[in-house]
Amino acid sequence: MEGSAPDSVGTAASWLRCYRCWSQNLEVQVHYEGILKVDPGSGDAVDPVEEVQEAVVQCLDCLHDQPHLNLQFFEEDGRRVSRVEAVDDRWERMVAGTPWVASCTVTVDADQVESCSGPDAAESLAYAAFGDHGTREFFTHVRFHKHDSEEIVIHMLVELYARSGEEATEVMENAARGVLAITSLAEESRPPASKGTDDPH
Repeated sequence: MEGSAPDSVGTAASWLRCYRCWSQNLEVQVHYEGILKVDPGSGDAVDPVEEVQEAVVQCLDCLHDQPHLNLQFFEEDGRRVSRVEAVDDRWERMVAGTPWVASCTVTVDADQVESCSGPDAAESLAYAAFGDHGTREFFTHVRFHKHDSEEIVIHMLVELYARSGEEATEVMENAARGVLAITSLAEESRPPASKGTDDPH
């Protein structure tokens, strides 16, 4: 199972699976917020003034979110259809790759950090360091941070999926929202596949 790439990268079977355990037992959690106008004649709530819809694909076997998958909404034959699709710049790296663990620091402007103490500090620091990657795609562990004048130096361990050390480094460099320094980078073994799932590799 380790180290081999998908045989058929162009098919949905290649990417419509958990990137960690390769299970196809997935669900989509849709969160919707909306403000609708009320029709005074009928009482119908129509004509959205404002709508926010967010969807997260999750594996039901290992309970991890799947940042390489998105839910797309579109009209088809007069009805609203939703379909899970792969994120082009991410799915091959995450499904065919292995976990890499980096020890690193990211130095950011202090005003990029919303909170550096309390229960939200770790997520806030991870977001300041790597943006959405730090809170959705990477597994981050903030070890500690230091204030240095108008900057904050965030020391962390980061796990991400990549097909090589070079690709892992490139992904982190592209995601970093400040000055990145990687002190170590090591490949880990892939978590075991979920029970009852055929190995596509």
